[in-house]
Amino acid sequence: MTPATSLAEVVSLYQRWGDDNYDEDLSQLAHAEQTAARAVASGSGEALIAAALLHDVGHLLHLAALSDARHETSGPAYLGALFGPDITDPIALHVEAKRYLCAVDATYHDTLSVGSRQSLVRQGGPMTATDSAAFETQPGWGDAVQLRRWDDEGKVDGLTVAPLAEYLPLLEGLRR
Repeated sequence: MTPATSLAEVVSLYQRWGDDNYDEDLSQLAHAEQTAARAVASGSGEALIAAALLHDVGHLLHLAALSDARHETSGPAYLGALFGPDITDPIALHVEAKRYLCAVDATYHDTLSVGSRQSLVRQGGPMTATDSAAFETQPGWGDAVQLRRWDDEGKVDGLTVAPLAEYLPLLEGLRR
């Protein structure tokens, strides 16, 4: 996989593959937009809004047959030439954040969608106490946990939120 060299490349992935279903009953694009909308509603900073919007770009790379790596690895690698670690680090950690939350919050697992519960098993299940402590030492772990919560909330079939196009000026302003 070659890293993206322009925002247009990233947008074209969403245009071509965004209508494909996510783990849930909504599209990849709808999930991205809803997750970003949650970040906006929470008063988040621009970098974390961008991370929320782009957090699953690795799934699109897989659909486009551009990567067979895990989405939390391929997405940040793909975006790394365009955006800094304030955007790519939470994306890289958002799967681990789900595992972490399942380990430290007894009620969190019950809030997960069916698709997220299924992927949790594939991703290794809840972290151990040792792994949770190590996770908390990683730069950006708190942002990743917040992103994960928005990710979980961004799965409402039929919810109308701002479209991808409205985020393009923000993304352009955050480009390296």
